[in-house]
Amino acid sequence: MESERLLLFSGTANQPLAAEIAAKLDMPLGKALVTTWKDGETRVRIEENVRGADVFIIQPTCPPVDHNLVQLLIMIDAVRRASARRITAVIPYFGYAKQEKKTAGREPITAKLVANLITVAGANRVITMDLHSPAIEGFFDIPVDHLRAGPLLADYIADLHLPNLVVVSPDSGGAHRAYEFRRYLGGATLALMAKHRPEPERAEVLEMVGEVYGRTAIVIDDMVQSGNTIIECATRLKERGAHDVYVCATHPIFAAGALKAIKESAITEVIVTNTIPVDEEQGNGKLKVLTVAPLLAEVIRRIHNDQSLSTLFV
Repeated sequence: MESERLLLFSGTANQPLAAEIAAKLDMPLGKALVTTWKDGETRVRIEENVRGADVFIIQPTCPPVDHNLVQLLIMIDAVRRASARRITAVIPYFGYAKQEKKTAGREPITAKLVANLITVAGANRVITMDLHSPAIEGFFDIPVDHLRAGPLLADYIADLHLPNLVVVSPDSGGAHRAYEFRRYLGGATLALMAKHRPEPERAEVLEMVGEVYGRTAIVIDDMVQSGNTIIECATRLKERGAHDVYVCATHPIFAAGALKAIKESAITEVIVTNTIPVDEEQGNGKLKVLTVAPLLAEVIRRIHNDQSLSTLFV
């Protein structure tokens, strides 16, 4: 039936990932003009019939965050006005996720504002991965499928057959994430660092709980931005006698200078996913990029067919 059509569209934020997802589903990406007018405004035109279709729009809101977010909103609005039956925003990386609470008076809760914008634009559902705070799911009044890259990252680490593993959380807020990652690996011990931020985007490691001497440390976090946190963690771990330090993170934001700093650090390897486009060769042998396309393709297939996603969250 026409109402059962599945259509995939992609913004410009991560077209290689979108193409890979489409290939896994054995279907082409939908035809759409997504560009910029001369004055800098975003221009979108959907170039095929979406009436009655089940539409998935693939667009992480990674840097440039504001541009990619507005592009996503305009694409949602375009397919809504073209009478799509259901619109799912596939947002592998959710920008503004670190602004999910007030840290001082007269500050906004921008993650909540972004959730409102996506809903008002016309999205009926959201698929995302490893939100900085799981509480952001509650900012939406529509279904949110919050996927985890932990099993994918853990499988890569397991295949390396590294000895004496200890999973390390770089801060207390990531303790549950580290515990889950340890569960995926099986047999690893756990260590926790206490982190202090004297000012925004600068972190200092104050103390560490857990034995790391002679062990292979796996630092697990949701994102790598400047690299300062993981680099300081690696330095402290090596000072405490860790043999090697690997870093696993879902989102490779990599601000200017981050990859250079990582190359010169005590880190053995940084393992990330392609929720944000990144060239593995830029890591100078210290960067491994895993693809989340098979997972996202399977989630899209199950949602379209009204099948359960529960087994994907185990």
